[in-house]
Amino acid sequence: MQAMRVHGSERGGAKLSFAITVIILATMAFCAVKVVPSWFANYQLQDAITTEARFATSTYPKKTPEDIQGDVFKKASELGVPARKEDIKVTFEGNLVTISLDYSVSYDLVVTQITHQFHLYADSRPI
Repeated sequence: MQAMRVHGSERGGAKLSFAITVIILATMAFCAVKVVPSWFANYQLQDAITTEARFATSTYPKKTPEDIQGDVFKKASELGVPARKEDIKVTFEGNLVTISLDYSVSYDLVVTQITHQFHLYADSRPI
């Protein structure tokens, strides 16, 4: 009889634990759906500007800083990155090409809003 009373006082504990676990997992999935796409786009844009910087001086005719800026802006627009053309800085120093871009993305997570700053940089130095 004693064992029955102890077991009876723990009723519903598993259901509550399950409900809390489901809420936590749903919250994590919701945040991931909001945040991961912009991080993935950032990674793709970083790869694109690295490629652009490496091959900027080897093309014929040689690209101007405005051409490179336009190409990077086009790629950023394709990826849905909220960057302005004026934010893309391209410099030539001899054979060294540098490209930098700073932009921010805001995440609306229902209970709070988070803004993350992204800083992209690439140059034409060999690996």
